[in-house]
Amino acid sequence: MEYPVKVTAAKEQLEFKREEYAKKIGSERLLSIYRNMVRTMEFDNTIEDLLLKGHDIVQHNTRGQEATPIVAASFLGEEDYLMPYHRGWAWAIGKGMEPKKMLAELLNRTNGYNMGRAGAQLGDYDLKVMGRPGIQAAHIPIATGIGFTCKLNKASQVCLCLNGNGSSNAGNFYEALNIAGTFKLPVLYIVENNLYEIFEPIKDTTPIEDIALRSIGSGMPGYIVDGNDVIMLYYILNDVYDYVRSGNGPVLVEAKTYRHEGHGNSDTLSYGGYRSKEEVDEWIKKDPIPRLKKDLLELNMATEADFEKIHKEALDEMMEAIEYALAGVYPTKEELLMYNYVD
Repeated sequence: MEYPVKVTAAKEQLEFKREEYAKKIGSERLLSIYRNMVRTMEFDNTIEDLLLKGHDIVQHNTRGQEATPIVAASFLGEEDYLMPYHRGWAWAIGKGMEPKKMLAELLNRTNGYNMGRAGAQLGDYDLKVMGRPGIQAAHIPIATGIGFTCKLNKASQVCLCLNGNGSSNAGNFYEALNIAGTFKLPVLYIVENNLYEIFEPIKDTTPIEDIALRSIGSGMPGYIVDGNDVIMLYYILNDVYDYVRSGNGPVLVEAKTYRHEGHGNSDTLSYGGYRSKEEVDEWIKKDPIPRLKKDLLELNMATEADFEKIHKEALDEMMEAIEYALAGVYPTKEELLMYNYVD
């Protein structure tokens, strides 16, 4: 090639036949995804209720963003790793963590996943769910390190790494993706782009509209999907996981989505403050849960009775979770200091 050359990021429109592909996925798998989205929604509702009653829980509500983590986690097997980020609990429920033990951990009770010592930074190493990070973008290089482990194991293991659009502006993001691309590590990086970094709109912090374009500089494929469309997510991620598991290297997927609530439980300005009420209301119409329900009903792949059963079971599960969590006790001083040092 002779120089100079102008580098461009051309986008290719992919063919997507919704009805045909939904039938290919099947009712059982899609209803399972719907069930886990509803369980996540009710888990968030349970936390919000407990916060109103005075309980102290670190909460970054999932509402509006259930689809991407749930669909992504549905492809993970027992031997696959999940590196979560701060937003919500869909990733945990999607990988098989139990809401009652999650809630106990969030309330710092010893019957939680980490004996009440992790709180919101919970994890489950038996399920290969790494601890949730407390520092922006700190987890992304860890996911890349896990990718090295998977590659050295010479198995079809993958690591799913979730992060928000804010993390994609951090140096850790660039370094981690650069290493993963260089060594062709089996890591799927998914950016949930909800258009805000806490209170700042993405246009004020990021010079490009599509974060997936950053895949180019890291030598990996990039995709942009509707993060509120379960069927589209499944369509793209099915091929992406096959690509990564086959030893081709990492992939970056950007899911365009939106959080219905504030950044965290102290954010009271998300509706009519730094985000207009009209903007929020418009995005709520794209809620992935009723959207998938509508798809399944129109395609005759489920009935109203199916959905009523799912919602009732989710509510019952959360009532059990509250009872279980509140029955737990706080760790003693000795228990809090356990595992800090090698015995």
